[in-house]
Amino acid sequence: MRMRAVRTDIEERPTISGGNHIMSLNLRSTVLIVAATLVAQASAVAADAPFVQSGKEVKWGAPPPVFPPGAKFAVIAGDPAATGLVTVRFDMPAGYTIPPHFHPTDEHITVLKGSLTLGMGDVIDKSHTLTLSPGGYGVAIANMHHYAFTTSGATIQVHMQGPFAITYVNPADDPSRKRR
Repeated sequence: MRMRAVRTDIEERPTISGGNHIMSLNLRSTVLIVAATLVAQASAVAADAPFVQSGKEVKWGAPPPVFPPGAKFAVIAGDPAATGLVTVRFDMPAGYTIPPHFHPTDEHITVLKGSLTLGMGDVIDKSHTLTLSPGGYGVAIANMHHYAFTTSGATIQVHMQGPFAITYVNPADDPSRKRR
C-alpha cells in the first residue's frame, strides 16, 4: 500500500461546486459586493438625474434670440451653453421658417407633432426639400448648410452636443442682429 503525503500548510476555503465550476466564497463575496456597490451608485445617479414625467410638465418659453420670434422653446436635458449632450424642443407655428444656417456639431431632429420641411443649401429652395411627419427623423451633420420651415406648424425635438451655436449663411438673416 502506498501512502500519500498530505499538505497541511494550505488554508482550506469553503467552495461552491456545480458541474465543472468551483468558486471560492471569498471571490464570490467580493464580486457580489462590487456588483451591489455599482447598482447602488447607478441608482443614486438615476435619482439625481432630471426626468420629465409627462409632456404637460415641459416648461416652454421664448426661443433664444438667434431664432426668429414666434416659436416656443424648451430645454429638456442638458445646458445648451455648456459642453455635453443637450435635448431641446421647438414648437413652431404655421409659416415659421429658420433661414439657411449651420452648426459646429451634428443636430438630430425628431418630429413629435405636425410636419417639418428640411432642405440643404445656401438659399431656401422649396422644390428640393423633404417633409417629415410625426416620428420622422433627420440628422443635419456638422457644418452642413440647411434650413427648415413648417406650413402647418410642428413640434420637434433636437438632440445635439453643446455648446449650441448657429451661424446663418446670410448674416442679415440672423434675428439677433435685427433685435440690436
